Amino acid sequence: MQDDVSSAQSVKKYFVIKLIPPRPTFAQDMTEKERNIMKQHAAYWRDKTDKGIAVVYGPVLDPRGVYGLGIIEVEDESQAHTLAANDPAAKTGLQRFEVYPMRAVLRK
Repeated sequence: MQDDVSSAQSVKKYFVIKLIPPRPTFAQDMTEKERNIMKQHAAYWRDKTDKGIAVVYGPVLDPRGVYGLGIIEVEDESQAHTLAANDPAAKTGLQRFEVYPMRAVLRK
């Protein structure tokens, strides 16, 4: 019975994090300062991937404007919002994020 309780408590939840750029042309015309922030942003999410928190992340090549997308595996929604808020792109105000719960279907 104890194992059932502990395994139920350790079930992770999935969230989509969408990075909203400041303008539709951002990927093509970012300034050097913006590029440096985006390098910090990429390093931040690479670390989260290496730690098994980010399942996948990267730019979505939407012809209307490139945006970032990540899928993360965390304990709860507050952790998802904290991860997004601590991204250097968000902390500097360069980008904003939207966070959505996801019912993930995983490979066996």
